[in-house]
Parts: sequence; structure tokens; C-alpha cells
Amino acid sequence: MDEQPWNRQRLRSNNEWLLLEHLRTAGAASRAQLARETGLSKPTVSSALAALEQGGLVREAGTVVPERGRTAVLYEPDPTAGYVLGIDIGRARLRTAVADLSGEVRARIDVPNDGTTADAVADAVVAAARQVLREADVPADRVVHAAVATPGVFDQESGRIRYAVNLPGWGRAGLVERIGGQLGGPDLSVHNDANLAALGEYAFGAGQGSRLFVYVLVGTGLGIGIVADGQLFTGAHGAAGEVGFLPVSLAALDGGALDGGALDGARDMAREGVRDDAQDGRVVDEDEDEDEAVAARGALEDAVSADAVVRTARALGLDEVASAKDVFDAARTGQPAAVAAVRKEGERLALVVSAVSAVLDPDLVVLGGGVGHSADLLLDPVRESLRLLTPLRPRVAPSALGDDAVLLGAIATALRSARPEVFERHAAKAV
Repeated sequence: MDEQPWNRQRLRSNNEWLLLEHLRTAGAASRAQLARETGLSKPTVSSALAALEQGGLVREAGTVVPERGRTAVLYEPDPTAGYVLGIDIGRARLRTAVADLSGEVRARIDVPNDGTTADAVADAVVAAARQVLREADVPADRVVHAAVATPGVFDQESGRIRYAVNLPGWGRAGLVERIGGQLGGPDLSVHNDANLAALGEYAFGAGQGSRLFVYVLVGTGLGIGIVADGQLFTGAHGAAGEVGFLPVSLAALDGGALDGGALDGARDMAREGVRDDAQDGRVVDEDEDEDEAVAARGALEDAVSADAVVRTARALGLDEVASAKDVFDAARTGQPAAVAAVRKEGERLALVVSAVSAVLDPDLVVLGGGVGHSADLLLDPVRESLRLLTPLRPRVAPSALGDDAVLLGAIATALRSARPEVFERHAAKAV
């Protein structure tokens, strides 16, 4: 007998969640519609809606006049029941957005990432988050969850972000806690940027409806995100998609993408990150951090990322280019060396696609990131090279979201946590 009140409350909670999710996925509905579509009785629907409305989770959304009968009130989830933050930490820029529980972005800002140390970047992330909340007029305590996208892989046990060589010093312990502590209220989760870009593309872009698709993020670094049946696949340790570690031969890359100079550059970046930490008075295991940083700048990443496009173009005589964008801009004007460099990048990207296809058999591969902005120039050489490399040829398409893929993926991920959390808080108050 003692368990009966708990069972009744659990049943009421389940009914409320069922109605709330139905309204979210199917749209505004009346009590009679909800009863027909969910199989719940009309009294049960009325009771559950009353509780949800009182708890601030649903609201009236207008009325509808049926052909027969009385005017009916329509209900919808209240999107202001909570808010989420999406944060995209890139080497060049920080992108931050706040959205309500419907997924509508209320405000967003993009600012340069001018931080010269890991702590400075972390503080800039917090400053950007606070600014976007002010612009949206959302109090910090109304934010339920913040999802942070970053290069590398977040290690839950150590609290460190590993393999983020393009953000020197970013693997230092305590950075995630520094961000979370300064943000205050919301739960905070940290995710690989390519993974979140894949989720963003699945939810809002080219990956919609795909059974298994791969997002290839090519920019300062190289990574892939894998979405199967709507779920992100991250592997046993969160490192699935770190294709930068794939070994490649110099012959496969025409001998030009991976050389001693490139490896020396990776080591210099690692040492610079260690020096930054030391100058800030932090104790650093130099051997561990440097080895990890050099490993993170793996053979394939060094051969395919934006720096490789510039190196290839310069090797072909285009000395004046300073960025991959310069190379692609020159290729659009027909400059021969730039056209050749772009073709080589396409061939190298085809190696990534062919390796991924042999393991995962995706039905779609989406090219995104900074280099992915020029997918219009890359698609033909990628497809042509795939015909020579493998009989496994998934459809290859450009990103539909561009620079927004990672940020929108962060929003989508934050919502997946925030919606049930808001409901659980409501249910706990009802006990």
C-alpha cells in the first residue's frame, strides 16, 4: 500500500511527458486532439495539461473552431520554460548563441579568438556567453544546459581536452572547470566540434533523413562526425572520428604534404603551448603535453588541413598566398597553380572519404569546415579520385550550414539534455 501514491505520481508524470513530447513533435493541439492521438482519456489529458500549464511547461496557443462543436483551445510547449547555450570554440573565432526550448535562437555573437593562452581563451568564452545572454535578455539562472564544442576529445576522467593541438595549452587540466565555474548555473558538457557539426547537419542541414552519414570537418584541423540512425557515434573513448591519426604514405600524397618541416612545425606549436603554460606559472608535464600535441597533428591531418593547401600552392609557385581561402579565391580566377593545389586537396580528401567508406559504409559524406566552404571546387576532384580508389562511393555533398554547423549542433545537443531536465524539475516539485 505504501507504494501506491508513488505509482500514481509516476503514472501522472509519464502521461505529462507523453503529452509534452507529442506537442513538441506534432505541433499545437486541443484536448480532444491529444486524447485521440495519444490514446489517453479526455479527463487524463485535461488533468495533465492543467499540471503542465501550472508548471510553466505548456501555454495556450490560440483557438480552433471545428465544423461541429464548441471552440477548442490549442496548447503548445512554452519555449520560455528554459534556455540553452551553444558555444563553438575555434582557433580563429568564438561563436556563441542562446536558444529557447523550441530551438529558436534568441541571440548570437561571433567574435575573434584573440586569446594567446589557454586561460585567456577560457575567459573569452565566458565573456562571450555573458554578452549573448545580455543581448537575449535571458538571466543566467534560466539557462539549463550549455554545450561547448572544441577541437579534440574531452576526457571525462581527467577533465582534460586531449589532441587539441591547434589551441596551444588547451589540454591543461582545470580549463573546463574554469569555464563552468564562471558561467555559474547551467550544466555544462564538452564535445568534439566535428561531432557537433555532424549533429547540426543532421538536425538542420544536408544530413536530414540520412540513415548513416559522415561529416568531414576540414579547416585548421581535420576530423569527422558520425551519425547513425540519428545518434552520434563516438567510440569507446570519445575518439571515433579522429581520422587525422590515419597513417598515409608519402607516395600516396605525391611526397609533398608531409615532410620534416611540417612535423617540425607541429613540434614548435606544442612547445609554444607548453611555454605559454609555464609563463602563466602552471606546472606542466612538458614531455606528455608535447608528445600528445605532436601526435594530435597526425599524418593525415597535416596533409589535408588548410595549412596543407597553402603549402601545396607555394610549392607550385604561388608564393603570395597566406591562407587556404587565398588559394581557393585564386583557383576561381583560373590561376593554374591554385587550380592544381585545389585538385591535390580534393585527391587527399578522397583518401579520407575512401577510408571512412570502407569502415562505415555511409550513404552520405558532407564536406564542411573552412576548407569545406569551397566544396564547389572540391567535389569534382573528390568524386573523380574516389572512382580510382574504391568501389565504395557514397554520395558526397557540401555542408548546408557552413560556419553555423558546429554552433547549431551545440544547440541541438544542449536541447537534448535541457528538455528532460526541465521536465524532471517540474515532476520533482509535484511529488
